[in-house]
Amino acid sequence: MSNERLRTALLARGMTVQSLAEAIEVNPKTVERWITQGKVPYLRHQYATAAALKVDVTTLWDDGRTVDSAADLTKAEIATVYPHRHTVPAGLWRELYGRAERNLDVLVYSGLFLSEDPLFHALVRAKVEAGVRVRILLGDPECAAVRQRGIDEGHHIMDGKIRNALVLYRPLMRSHPDVGFRLHDSTLYNSIYRADDEMLVNPHVYGIGAYMAPVLHLRRLPGGSLFDTYGNSIDHTWENARPITDQDVKTITGA
Repeated sequence: MSNERLRTALLARGMTVQSLAEAIEVNPKTVERWITQGKVPYLRHQYATAAALKVDVTTLWDDGRTVDSAADLTKAEIATVYPHRHTVPAGLWRELYGRAERNLDVLVYSGLFLSEDPLFHALVRAKVEAGVRVRILLGDPECAAVRQRGIDEGHHIMDGKIRNALVLYRPLMRSHPDVGFRLHDSTLYNSIYRADDEMLVNPHVYGIGAYMAPVLHLRRLPGGSLFDTYGNSIDHTWENARPITDQDVKTITGA
């Protein structure tokens, strides 16, 4: 039996089978089977679909598969786990930020790979011009936490990577002052990249660089707590960070 409620919700949201499949990272044929054959997806896919369509999950499926606990919801918030940052599909960072309609956040020490990407710069410009709140948090290259992170990774160049990122971001700071740039002196346990109700979390692991550490792709679900735990970390760090000016860049980088 077909799932007409799912078909109707898809049409009401203005999405196609293809776009829904891309949003929740499954094969379009799988979504087609959910609709035409009434196949019931895994719990995590039920909640990811409901979140993408902005409806309650019971609107789409009422087969009795209910969430037993908050722990189940939290597990359902994990869309994908990548063993290393360098195994994340190259375009996923821009795809995630490209979907941002309200908030675009970057919480890192240097995040040099983003600052070096001209397409990311163009995306940030387009988003802030569209009214999206953009916050980019970099580590203060003079602080003890940054120095220690460099030591933990087996080098002493973390402060230099941040200075390089600041130089690369300088044109963006000048042309688009509405982009929020701040420096923090926090001990970061994760680099976090958030776009609305999606985020990529890159845990920091002692002795290796962030590019070798795992990445969690999370999606916020009603009743879940994992996404908001990391989201609150961004907000707290932002509140305690200091705005960075063009003069700061000159002083810090010597440029």
